[in-house]
Amino acid sequence: MQAATRRNGRLPFVLVSLLFLLWGVANNMNDTLLAAFRRIMSMSDLQTSLVQFAFYGAYFCFALPAAVFISRRSYKAGILLGLALYAAGTMLFYPAGQAASYGFFLFAIYVMAGGCAVLETTANPYILSMGDPATATRRLNIAQTLNPLGAICGILLSRHFILSELHAADAAERAGMGAEALAEVQAHELGAVSGTYMLIGTLLLALLAAIALVRMPADRDSGTFRIADTFRRLWHNRRWRYGVTAQFFYVGVQTGVWSFTIRLAMSRLDVLERDASMVFLYSIVAFTAFRFVFTWLMGYVRPVLLLAVASVAAIGCTLAVIFADGRASIFALVGISACMSLMFPTIYGIALDGIGGDDAKLAASGLIMAILGGALITPVQAMVSDACGIGASFWVPLICFAVVLVYATGIIRGEAGRMMHN
Repeated sequence: MQAATRRNGRLPFVLVSLLFLLWGVANNMNDTLLAAFRRIMSMSDLQTSLVQFAFYGAYFCFALPAAVFISRRSYKAGILLGLALYAAGTMLFYPAGQAASYGFFLFAIYVMAGGCAVLETTANPYILSMGDPATATRRLNIAQTLNPLGAICGILLSRHFILSELHAADAAERAGMGAEALAEVQAHELGAVSGTYMLIGTLLLALLAAIALVRMPADRDSGTFRIADTFRRLWHNRRWRYGVTAQFFYVGVQTGVWSFTIRLAMSRLDVLERDASMVFLYSIVAFTAFRFVFTWLMGYVRPVLLLAVASVAAIGCTLAVIFADGRASIFALVGISACMSLMFPTIYGIALDGIGGDDAKLAASGLIMAILGGALITPVQAMVSDACGIGASFWVPLICFAVVLVYATGIIRGEAGRMMHN
């Protein structure tokens, strides 16, 4: 009977795990969209950063309603809602491209990201509930390995179907084109953007149909919570409260670094977007590889200590990006991604430590809402880039890494103090 139960649970586990790959695709295609829109519409870094504002702003708006929705309905219902929103957003890229409207594209991105927020809020606890609680963390780690693989898929899709279709003309050359010629170039480029996202939307609809037809495991821990009472308890938990702050700055730094990786590579290596996107790909590969390295190290070293060490290393790499030139700065840029690989799940785990029951649902949604950092910090880095240059803009990530380091050292000091007191 147990063997049959395990077999029946494999397909739902695989289907839900695929969601981790799919929101990884969306997250990292955004970073290439900034470079694409900058060339297509001759925009500044601040203007293109609105892509991240729309995407991560949606996470802030949708995370808490998603937690309430799955508490009242079911995890499966949450997944179907998330996939429907994600697919709807990708399909809205077609009318946005036809209208050649940046505002319309931002709306499409917001709807798509709302779906990703619902999926991320739902899939993490659902994976934990699928089976023996003793192996819950292992199941989640297995599912999470698909997220950076999705990031790699997103970069490759963008590189081959979007960036490769961009006309080489820069802003000055486009300004000298006739209106008809410029419209023809932009229509081709925006068509490449729209077509790529609609292809993803078609795959999403196929997965939605599969999940709708498959019998999914029942929700073991569905229920309701009183938001005001739960939030009051969580607010008095310093580890969670400061963890939300640290997560806000971490997501801000990850989004900022990856948003301007292609721009920095273009500047330091004197190449166009398609070739510079390879540096972004190397960064994601380093991020993926070091996630496995840090996971292995956690068997021997406490996660919070690794978080502190990685923060220091990230600060060092960021200083090298600011002050070094050429390939040295690019190696340091890739090194930043290697350092970032453990930060999100480690902050997430530390902040939720000791929080159980229905409190954990709201606590988890709070950490997802902290993804707002990607919406607010990226425009700040963009403003610095427009005013002082792309290299100088990396002072903003350095400050964010310093906040993560303060959180890690604060936890270490607190744990040491409790041990001495005991």
